[in-house]
Amino acid sequence: MSRLLFLLVLLVFNVSIPCFAGLAQDLQDGQHVLLMRHADAPGIGDPPGYKLDQCATQRNLGDSGRKQSVLIGNWLRSQGVSVAKVMSSAWCRCLDTARLLNLGFVSVESSLGSFFDDMSLAKSQTQAMQKMIATQLTQHQSTPLILVTHHVNIEAFTGKVVNVGDMVLVKVKADGSYASHQLFPSP
Repeated sequence: MSRLLFLLVLLVFNVSIPCFAGLAQDLQDGQHVLLMRHADAPGIGDPPGYKLDQCATQRNLGDSGRKQSVLIGNWLRSQGVSVAKVMSSAWCRCLDTARLLNLGFVSVESSLGSFFDDMSLAKSQTQAMQKMIATQLTQHQSTPLILVTHHVNIEAFTGKVVNVGDMVLVKVKADGSYASHQLFPSP
């Protein structure tokens, strides 16, 4: 019933969401991962003194960000991705985005955490993320791997600057390092 309602909303508001043939298949081949920047969270960076275990101290999703997250989850299901291994940065805006996708249990992964406050961590954290990707793709080859993170992480890994809610399908080498990518703008 909810899928029918979603399609009716698209028709009523004349919203078009492009389909990308092969996304679900690529995410099940053991060579691809979907990196996603968290949904819309008004502002830049975090307030001074923020704490990861206290969402009220951080920059969080706004109403449009929460709606955007649900829409992205619906779009992914329309592409054939109905369940995934979803990993997230510990920042609340990433965790909320990941949970609102409604694609499965969300686990926190430290290598997805933002290094916006200390760009000197970019190389070591990107290497840790590559290692994590290689491990996850080896252990869960046929399960789509979706990583919800921050723009700095995605840019350091792919060289691509992304907007809120944008997704980057990344083909990786056996060691988890970047090979190529395809951008999927937020629906």
